[in-house]
Amino acid sequence: MPGPLKGLKILDFTTLLPGPYATMMLADMGADVLRVLSGSRPDLASFMPPFLPGNDLSCNIAYLGRGKRCLTLNLKTASAVEIVHKLIKEYDIVIEQFRPGVMAKLGLGYEDLKVVNPSLIYCSLTGYGQTGPFKSRAGHDINYLARSGLMNYSGIKERGPSLTGMQIADVASGSNNSVIGILAAVIHRKDTGKGQYIDISMTDGVMAFNAMTAAAYLAGAAEPHREQEYLNGGSLYDFYETKDGLYISFGGLEPQFSAAFCRTIGREDLIPHGIFPPDLEKVKKEIREIFRQKTRDQWTEIFSQVDACMEPVLSLAEAIADENTRVREMVVEFDLPSGEKLKQIANPIKFSATKQEYRSLGCPAGTHTREVLLENGYTEEQISDYEKEGVFN
Repeated sequence: MPGPLKGLKILDFTTLLPGPYATMMLADMGADVLRVLSGSRPDLASFMPPFLPGNDLSCNIAYLGRGKRCLTLNLKTASAVEIVHKLIKEYDIVIEQFRPGVMAKLGLGYEDLKVVNPSLIYCSLTGYGQTGPFKSRAGHDINYLARSGLMNYSGIKERGPSLTGMQIADVASGSNNSVIGILAAVIHRKDTGKGQYIDISMTDGVMAFNAMTAAAYLAGAAEPHREQEYLNGGSLYDFYETKDGLYISFGGLEPQFSAAFCRTIGREDLIPHGIFPPDLEKVKKEIREIFRQKTRDQWTEIFSQVDACMEPVLSLAEAIADENTRVREMVVEFDLPSGEKLKQIANPIKFSATKQEYRSLGCPAGTHTREVLLENGYTEEQISDYEKEGVFN
């Protein structure tokens, strides 16, 4: 059975990570996604190794372009703009990732395109949004996190904020909020027949991640600080180093879990205090010493029969090879033209009736230019003329 988003047609003007990740999610769920890229300024992700065996395609493009088709257009040419105007009658959802005002200067802003298709849904994904003093400022994940307030109470007191191994603002905020916004607008359009403009700011998204902490502060609580809150090191909820230099995690906030944790490590005296024992710093030093007496895997085995919210900190290789990953089908495999196999992380959303569609790997820019134009009524002669004009450069 086709994916749940079959029938949605999306014109994707995004590059790098946030937008392409969002449209990959939508493509996995059945949407028809057509990427529009420059023929002379390739997506930075296409230069990032490794490259596929027997192919000059970066694995990043093979992943982020999964399930999509791709054409190249020089959007500074009038003919390219005309092509987009024609496509927009069919591809009635747009997502773009340029700085505010760029698409409008090209004649491809929301106000321009909704004249062509009044039911258009148009999503702009940027670092700081379409309004405000920073709307035209360049930035990356670390900058959006820095401005959100999150990093001021995350990390270690002595060392300050800590970098994470993934792009929280880009993916968890930008990509996911774009998907949510687009699908909400689709439901609204289905009910009313009206499209709309969606302004997604990655900084807004991570601001919202302050969640309970910000709710408490805005209600009058003190401003949070590093290692003073439930979840940032101000309790027993934490990572603990083991004998082999690896780590194990304890997340037992509730009394029954903290009690099981304390009994298992031989510290029944701490049970009455839950995760907030008196003299927390001293107690955590003692617990850290306890965990250094055994390896991570030994502790994992000990806690395997204890309901205490304890899990090992796995390497990426271990996580991918993990039994839970296999059972949850979180790795999908593709056949390469070279005859080799390529594995990718699967879409995390599970449907009972409309399973994910992994139709194809991502492809080089321009792969489907001719195919898409022919489908939309252009002749071979017109396409040849466009080539001579530099419309695809």
